[in-house]
Amino acid sequence: MFNGLSAFPLTPLVNGNVDEKAFTALIETLVAAKVDAIGALGSTGSYAYLSRAQRARVAQLATAAAGDVPVVVSIGAVNIDDVLRLAEDAQQAGVSGVLMAPVSYQPLSRDEVYRLYERVSQAVAVPLCVYDNPATTRFSFDDELLIAVCQLPNIGSLKLGPLSGTRAEASARLQALRQAIPETITLGISGDAHAAAGLLAGCDVWYSVLAGLFPHAARRLSQAAFLGREEEVARLNAELAPLWALFQRYGSLRPIATLAELSGAVQPPCLPFPLRTLQGEDREQLAALLSGPALRPE
Repeated sequence: MFNGLSAFPLTPLVNGNVDEKAFTALIETLVAAKVDAIGALGSTGSYAYLSRAQRARVAQLATAAAGDVPVVVSIGAVNIDDVLRLAEDAQQAGVSGVLMAPVSYQPLSRDEVYRLYERVSQAVAVPLCVYDNPATTRFSFDDELLIAVCQLPNIGSLKLGPLSGTRAEASARLQALRQAIPETITLGISGDAHAAAGLLAGCDVWYSVLAGLFPHAARRLSQAAFLGREEEVARLNAELAPLWALFQRYGSLRPIATLAELSGAVQPPCLPFPLRTLQGEDREQLAALLSGPALRPE
């Protein structure tokens, strides 16, 4: 489940309630596209805006619709008791793994983050993916802390942000991490605009927002990168450059939700209030991208 292409779909809402039919259809599309895993209730899945009951229901819907495709859900929350309850709900729903960023209101220290993962890793019975997401959490893992966390039980993968430096430097960092952590733990890349670079540098898995709505487009890019086809990667990445630019400007949730509305996959407005999908020229730009070659099905 922590290799290849992991697709993170939206959790579409209607008047603040989960649109169960639309969400199930998104999961079924991912299954048909043969993604390697499904990441429900990620940041793209608006987990932080949903109640415990809603999150439990989404986990149930995802596992029911996913069949044999592994499902990983986020259990991030500010309060540790909520985290543990969410982990229990997810496991009762039959998930194959859980994902957690060090969510907080007060920024956490290194020691506090370690203690958080220590507590949660000992409480879960499924593999835990560690998510380094400083744009949201205001906390950045250093490699020493990542290595320390990887010595805890039940750690399955590291979901890294964009890799800095040249490809050689990024590859060297990944190799150093691999040598210091258990071989069962995979290294993943998130931040879709930087995914191709991460995969070419040697990451094992792409934790992909794009794949949650357009799995075939993400599959083309990831397969080319895993096979080292650099010219093909450059071409495919260039086709997606307008989307990456909007991701960089607005974050990934609003643009991908806009595309979901434009494609008819969800009914507008699909985001939790007061979030809005993109309007005006940005929406027109996404509509043009939708009709072009970058997001074509197989």
